[in-house]
Amino acid sequence: MKQLTPIAMVAVISLQAFALSTAVQAQQNITFNADKEFLVHKSPTCGCCTGWVDHMTSHGAHTKVQHSDNLADLKADLGIPANARSCHTAITESGYVFEGHIPAKFIQQFLSNPIPDTKGLVVPGMPVGSPGMEYNDQFMPYAVYLLKSDGSLEVFAKVNSLADQT
Repeated sequence: MKQLTPIAMVAVISLQAFALSTAVQAQQNITFNADKEFLVHKSPTCGCCTGWVDHMTSHGAHTKVQHSDNLADLKADLGIPANARSCHTAITESGYVFEGHIPAKFIQQFLSNPIPDTKGLVVPGMPVGSPGMEYNDQFMPYAVYLLKSDGSLEVFAKVNSLADQT
């Protein structure tokens, strides 16, 4: 078997590095083909909601922010259980609901293959380290839940590390 010359070895390593960086970049460039606009209902004073909107925008989503002083009624009208609520609610053009600090990749996965008899996804509360809730390098594991049409919840994804969000 022939040995690779130093130049050939550098070329092979460079090609492998390029392929890896391209795969990582493709994974980070999430696109939202359907439901191009998200109407985000939030309090006018909430900074973490703005952080989540920035996260979505950086992943290719088009967002429109609607400030509201009465989010509780909106969430009740949408059928979001009280124990599953967070600080903001996004609604797509086709009526899917995304409650809380959900990573863009999970929203894209859901929209690419919507699950029958579901309204959308929720991340209850405000988990530290979730998109918009970044604080230093701190992270609190959390779950992303399917919001079913009957108001019940089912685990859609578990997020055990910062890396699980990308």
